[in-house]
Amino acid sequence: MKMTSYWLDTATPFGGAMPGGPQGKADVVVVGGGFTGLSAALALAKKGADVVLLEAGKVANAASGRNGGMCNNGFAQDYAGLSAVLGREKANLLYRAFDAGVDKVEAIVAEEAIDCSFSRVGKLKLAAKPEHYDKIARSQALLAQEVDRDTEMVPRSEMYAEIGSDRYFGGMLFKKSASLHMGDFGQGLARAAARRGAKIYQDNPVLAIKRLDGQVHELTTPRGNIRANQVLLATGTSRVGPLGWFRRRIVPVGAYIIVTEPLPSALLDQLTPHRRNTTDTRNFVNYFRTLPGNRILFGGRARFSSRSDPAADAKSGAILRASMEKVFPALADARIDYCWGGMVDMTKDRLPRAGERNGLFYSMGYSGHGTHMATHMGAVMAEVLDGRGDLNPWRDFDWPAIPGYFGTPWFLPIVGAYYKYQDLVK
Repeated sequence: MKMTSYWLDTATPFGGAMPGGPQGKADVVVVGGGFTGLSAALALAKKGADVVLLEAGKVANAASGRNGGMCNNGFAQDYAGLSAVLGREKANLLYRAFDAGVDKVEAIVAEEAIDCSFSRVGKLKLAAKPEHYDKIARSQALLAQEVDRDTEMVPRSEMYAEIGSDRYFGGMLFKKSASLHMGDFGQGLARAAARRGAKIYQDNPVLAIKRLDGQVHELTTPRGNIRANQVLLATGTSRVGPLGWFRRRIVPVGAYIIVTEPLPSALLDQLTPHRRNTTDTRNFVNYFRTLPGNRILFGGRARFSSRSDPAADAKSGAILRASMEKVFPALADARIDYCWGGMVDMTKDRLPRAGERNGLFYSMGYSGHGTHMATHMGAVMAEVLDGRGDLNPWRDFDWPAIPGYFGTPWFLPIVGAYYKYQDLVK
């Protein structure tokens, strides 16, 4: 079993990084080489801007290369509940932004000829309890009426047409959702940005950002300094650099994943006949999908933790294996070839944030929907930097700090215990 991301292990690494460190001046410096930063660099370079991207490690190797490989439209939250809080008009605006994210990924894959197995397979949200089915059915009826007719309910009596498990009580199908190979997409996005003229520096963590006279910013890395008229922070849960204000607003929560050995096609036809992206309604969520080469990826929270290292990943992987066998008893003897973890950048309300603070632009906090929303928001922020702030769907959202939180999530075990109790009683 490899304790590394399947995506990163099976993708061709980006080979177009600039040598050494940055110097001189650029129109825009993008900080962070995940999907947000790479998408923004690509869009800005296509506009003719002189773009430099600074990545602390390797491009698309953090959250962008360690996730579940799902490009799902729809909210993590209940649509009806979010509509009640935000109002129907704003909820619909945000829902359409999530749809636009899936469309943006598909458009970039086609335009830049990125070979990443993109496919609109749909997402199935499974009800872990009978009352969960009733709740998502009410939400789906409202969705179909308001903003997404490409959804439908699958009652328990029809579940075997969708999943070879008797563990669930029906589900909701989002037909627009897609799957793709995260590693191939991330590395391909980097190649596309470099091909369009963006200068990408890997292994260049930003240690300081200083605002000089006027609108000019100076960014310092261990390998060089650079000045820029505009700066976009696309750092997510990064623990490096002068990002204290953002760290008080983003909680890094561990997500963990295992991948099986290649499985017989006949078995996959029984377990997941339509090869959907699949997730359930628990707080300790499980999700799964098939991969190229007939493997099953099975992931979830496993534990509420802010750690991802070989020991923590292995412990969580054992929990996930037990969960997978409960969902699919036929996989009890399947070999696990990959096990890894990564950090999800969660906000308090599980909605992203993007805007400008003290002359620095930012987009982050995707809360588990980073594949498409990060890619979409990278392109959106390229327009915002060009004066189109009205295109930012998060422009009117405030972002208060989490009380008592300064970057170390001491409260995660308490939250985990609470959610475990909720999963038992609700």
